[in-house]
Amino acid sequence: MDVAWEEAGWERLTRRTGRKRLPVWDCTVGLVVGDDSVLIVDPGSSLREGALLRAEAERLTGRHVTHIAFTHGHFDHVLGGAAFAGAEVYGAVGLDTELSAGREELRGDAVRHGLDPADAAEAADLLVVPRHLVSGEWTLDLGGVQALLANVSPGHTRHDLAVLVPGERETVFCGDLVEESGEPQAGPDAVPGRWPAALDRLLALGGGDALYVPGHGAVVDAAFVRAQRATLAARFGVSGA
Repeated sequence: MDVAWEEAGWERLTRRTGRKRLPVWDCTVGLVVGDDSVLIVDPGSSLREGALLRAEAERLTGRHVTHIAFTHGHFDHVLGGAAFAGAEVYGAVGLDTELSAGREELRGDAVRHGLDPADAAEAADLLVVPRHLVSGEWTLDLGGVQALLANVSPGHTRHDLAVLVPGERETVFCGDLVEESGEPQAGPDAVPGRWPAALDRLLALGGGDALYVPGHGAVVDAAFVRAQRATLAARFGVSGA
């Protein structure tokens, strides 16, 4: 099975988890495989990309994708959502309102970063917003494994969600709270003064031995997250680094 994953460009992390690094923006898509259900974490940057991811995930797991979790609302993490018809969509409280009101801004941001204008317009028009809103923690029973969705915001954005998956080694999908392939990006929707505390929450969730899956880049360990936390605290003048 791991060979099939590798041939499709997916990285198997544990028996229940995997991920794929997408081209262009090096955005990570997470996959959590239950006995009954399948969760995708961040479904890509366009309907075309989302459709490909759905086909690959269903071929690799032999199951339909039933759940989607948005780690935050940036275009490269949400615009593929409409390709997963029928999936239940989860996000941090407030993300639904932000996405509903910000379709044009999302489309423009995607185009500015290089997405084809027609693809960006289509995805923005069909944008899926979360129906299930996480204010604290929400446990998803996928059959044989329970994924914990945790609202750890604000930080990289005002609506950051992490996904913790237990197993032989716990896996934490961090979204862009953690980045490995470049410096963490703090856009106009970031809350820099709270970002280090969000990383403290990630570390408390996963512990010292977990796999931490960043929004962009290679999988990292707790030491990397702690070092990035210290860097961000120093960068933004936050005490306790």
